[in-house]
Amino acid sequence: MGCVYDARKEMPGWDVSGLDETNWGMSKMDLGAQAKLEAHPGAPIRRMMEVPAKQISEPKPGIYIFDLGQNMVGWVRFKAKGQAGQKVTLRHAEMLNPDGTLYTNNLRAAKATDTFYLAGGGKRAYEPYFTFHGFRYVEVSGLEQKPELGDITGIVVYSDLARAGWFECSEPLVNKLTLNSLWGQWGNFLDVPTDCPQRDERAGWTGDAQVFMKTACFNLDAPAFYTKWLVDLCQDSQRTDGAFGDVAPHLSIVGYGNTGWADSGPVCNWRMYELYGDTRVPEEHYPALVRYMDYLANTSKGFVRGTGAYGDWLRLAGPQHSDAIGTAYYYYTASLMVRLAEALGKKEDAEKYRQLAKNIRTTFAQNFIKEDGRIIDSKNETGQSSYALAFGLDLVPSETKERVAEQFVASLHKENDHLATGFLGTAFVLFALQKAGHPELAYKVVLNKTYPSWLQQVIWGSTTMWERWDGWRPDKGFQDPGMNSFNHYWLGCVSEWLFTQAAGIDTDGPGFKRIKIKPEIVSPELGFSWVKASYDSLRGKISSAWRFRDRRFELDITIPGNSTATVYIPAKAPADVTESGQPVSQAKGVHFLRQEGGLSIFEVGSGRYAFRS
Repeated sequence: MGCVYDARKEMPGWDVSGLDETNWGMSKMDLGAQAKLEAHPGAPIRRMMEVPAKQISEPKPGIYIFDLGQNMVGWVRFKAKGQAGQKVTLRHAEMLNPDGTLYTNNLRAAKATDTFYLAGGGKRAYEPYFTFHGFRYVEVSGLEQKPELGDITGIVVYSDLARAGWFECSEPLVNKLTLNSLWGQWGNFLDVPTDCPQRDERAGWTGDAQVFMKTACFNLDAPAFYTKWLVDLCQDSQRTDGAFGDVAPHLSIVGYGNTGWADSGPVCNWRMYELYGDTRVPEEHYPALVRYMDYLANTSKGFVRGTGAYGDWLRLAGPQHSDAIGTAYYYYTASLMVRLAEALGKKEDAEKYRQLAKNIRTTFAQNFIKEDGRIIDSKNETGQSSYALAFGLDLVPSETKERVAEQFVASLHKENDHLATGFLGTAFVLFALQKAGHPELAYKVVLNKTYPSWLQQVIWGSTTMWERWDGWRPDKGFQDPGMNSFNHYWLGCVSEWLFTQAAGIDTDGPGFKRIKIKPEIVSPELGFSWVKASYDSLRGKISSAWRFRDRRFELDITIPGNSTATVYIPAKAPADVTESGQPVSQAKGVHFLRQEGGLSIFEVGSGRYAFRS
């Protein structure tokens, strides 16, 4: 809502020694409190950077709009001079109306307003307390004289997490897209992974969190952040029947156990092990995960699961609610429980969940995959998300892959090779297109510059990820203000694909002890002509930089100490590959493993390597 600050009530010297506190009251102790007190287990929220105002306008007399040029989260430091008690009001918003005034309809009940009563005297700086806002624009009113551009500075705050990943490529719009994904994470990582920071919500929606978590961990060094939040999710939000909440920390106005949201329990615990080799966190929450799997068994029918309240939220075509989608997610959680049980040495549980996953996979193929390759649910509906999940989770039997792939591609062609997926399908679709044998189509989807697409948002001026593909359009204006956030990180999940597939950096087992360097290469006419990325893993920096030059493919990589990498080079034979200018067969520390599908595959230890083919 904001802050009211009366500078006339300031008490100079209260924070230094020698203050006369004889008129101060004593603290009162509540001896009946039963709360369990513990040290905060996560990363502290801090001021992380400052953003100066870029422009100033006056859409109405005495109403000044400052544009910071970036949708950010925090507050502003503003400088003002006026009489003692003079009221100055600051309002915050993400967008402007056509007349240049603040667009606040999408804030719903949030006032996002800070009110200051000036101290008098000369010009000085003011800041609010106990509040933060999501905004790009600041409206200032109540001044007696026109402000200067330097009078407003944005103070960016978020959980103090070091940046971990960097990505660049030959397409500048994609580079801006990755920054938008990062800014969206900064704005929504204040101790809880919120869905949006600006309106009257700011809830830790679990569906957003699980589809974005791997991207989040590539962007920022986040194990402490998730260690804390998984307590919110697995210990504090679980219902007695085993269902996890749709929001963590839980809010009484939302539900439990919905597909893609409650599944964040297994998904996010798995990510902790996958990316950080952390068994302590999943071991702590393992009993809660077992209770959740029991909940799924009790609420599914013959290994078929529905989608619950939200389904493929914000999809543009295809069914929102589909038992094909729900059953695919049921398989996803069961298969992750196999891996978690194995990691924790729980062999009997691993076998139990392996059999469950097998049964779900068989049921999926029998119930939803038709002879002609279509994936159709019980309502005779189909959509891109069903195919994305089926291929993304390896649910398609080998004998039907070709036909299902044709239907998958047809679902993209039907939308002019654009996405129609929602929350549950979008995170899988690019990987699924690769597995279906169409990496060129994955690149096309990423590089689309028309609606709906990631780059269209960039072209329309986004500086963070939007909740909707078309939160604002130049031809139609704003989307439904009831749900129209301009800082919603879920669509930023595309960065996971950019890091792991376009750049080819991924873990090959828990915690990057083994690393996979396998960039997805298509011709530069269909994809990128160069990519450069690095990731500060817990074992050290991993880098991958590739380019096409003079009909030659070049790949430079860095592998940290005490790690081993499998490297995939597009070459018809190992003899076609050199390392630092010499035949790869003579290169120190490089071992040829096998030839597979037009790729020469090598194993390397720690160090720097330069492959050419």
